[in-house]
Amino acid sequence: MVALVLRGLLLGPRHPGRVHRPSDQPAVGGRAYPADVTTQTAPFSAESRTRSLSPSRAADFKSCPLLYRLRTIDRLPQRPSAAAARGTLVHAVLERLYDLPAAGRTVERAKSMVSEEWNKLLADEPELHQIVAELRDRAAAKDIPDPVSKTVMIQTIDYITDGDLIGRWLVSAAGLLDSYFALEDPTRIQPVGRELMVEFDLGDGPVLRGIIDRLDATADGDLRVVDYKTGVTPREAFEAKALFQMKFYALVLYRTRGVVPRQLRLLYLGDEDMLSYAPEADELDRFEGTLRAIWAAIQASIDRKEFRPSPSRLCSWCDYQALCPAWGGTPPPYPVAAIPVDDPAPEPD
Repeated sequence: MVALVLRGLLLGPRHPGRVHRPSDQPAVGGRAYPADVTTQTAPFSAESRTRSLSPSRAADFKSCPLLYRLRTIDRLPQRPSAAAARGTLVHAVLERLYDLPAAGRTVERAKSMVSEEWNKLLADEPELHQIVAELRDRAAAKDIPDPVSKTVMIQTIDYITDGDLIGRWLVSAAGLLDSYFALEDPTRIQPVGRELMVEFDLGDGPVLRGIIDRLDATADGDLRVVDYKTGVTPREAFEAKALFQMKFYALVLYRTRGVVPRQLRLLYLGDEDMLSYAPEADELDRFEGTLRAIWAAIQASIDRKEFRPSPSRLCSWCDYQALCPAWGGTPPPYPVAAIPVDDPAPEPD
């Protein structure tokens, strides 16, 4: 049976579904979600952290081995970005939204949580205050008419307070919640897991670990994996890269529960679209082989102490460009006791 990739469509059984409308949102397989199903999640073990592989770190190694090294082995910090922070904020609001009774899950209530959740994030991660500088640079480049000289532009933008900049940014985050409610009706969904940590030990390979944004299930055991993205839907040529993360989750669920998820759903709030996919068991078996091959390549790079850069258009957004030989930089000395430590986090948007 052929797996299907569908844009803007809702998958029930393994064939194309009808065009999605929030008002007629069905559960997985067209059944109602059981409200009394719960999921217990054990914390990740310390041992598994030293030989684990998450979707984002596997993708790092595929795109640029040096990026993997600097993030996972050297564990060099990265600058917080406004886009990543907004994604974290929207995820936090959507997670908390499902704490409410179904009838209370309105867009107005969700928007009322934005400022509160932002303050919580700042309390946990004070370094997020740094995004103000990025927001100010953007405002200077975009908000002032072209005829104004650069000097006047800088003087004018200085009159905008940090609070005003953050306020505008929070409004943009609230706008993404409008997009979410256009794609799903949360009053008709009862998740069995949110920010769900999943783990499976491949034995002679890595420990696969990740965090699923939301897991839905039907009374007869069908599963749907949902991931929120605050960016826009990828072009068809890049769909496989977008689905890598979702197949990773599907494989872990298949190995731990013996059930192939009926649907993998990516919700793109940036343009109010969705990407749905129905994996097959044999496809996930092959995907495990792909992950084992990636892990073997990582181990070979560790043995050689060699992680080469792989220049691409993504280099423009890399925090480590100054350390990259492809850009005239020099990486730090390779750590004496190099052990990759992969702490899974919500995947980037």
